[in-house]
Amino acid sequence: MPISTDPYVQGEDLAAYTDSLIATKDSRDADFDTLSFQTKAGPQYRRAQIRYVGSGATGNHEGDSRILPSGGFTFSNMLLPPGAEGPEHTHHDVEEAFFVLEGQVRVGIHRGDGEAEYRTLGYRDMIVVPAGVARSLKNEGDTDALFCVIIGTQKPQIPTYPEHSPMHGVTRD
Repeated sequence: MPISTDPYVQGEDLAAYTDSLIATKDSRDADFDTLSFQTKAGPQYRRAQIRYVGSGATGNHEGDSRILPSGGFTFSNMLLPPGAEGPEHTHHDVEEAFFVLEGQVRVGIHRGDGEAEYRTLGYRDMIVVPAGVARSLKNEGDTDALFCVIIGTQKPQIPTYPEHSPMHGVTRD
């Protein structure tokens, strides 16, 4: 359920309402657990999600009261330690954008098994990947990479992993 405008429209306390719209950096946690199931395919898939709006596709964080409810998109930061990867995956239902805040992130756009194009993005660079296009990420630098992840829906479908991916068949249990 998105953030309600009822308190605003009904003339309730504007200061309290304003505070309910804010997610501060200091109130966020780097959650290495939400994607930890992917380390079954290798330690290079260890990375953290820092949620602000909504919870993304791979986890159920409905009990996290610090997350601002999503009405039409999700917004998080991803923390990739040096050498960490976001495996090739496809969101069939929605576009996804990556905006680099710190470090460098190599992004890949994949078509089938073996065909891929890679670009390295740095500070304030961005890529938008349409629905149905396979993508991957990797921090090839010596420092942590931090970037925004914006997904254009309230709750994305769980992405798929191609048969040639080490993540294919890996489950949360």
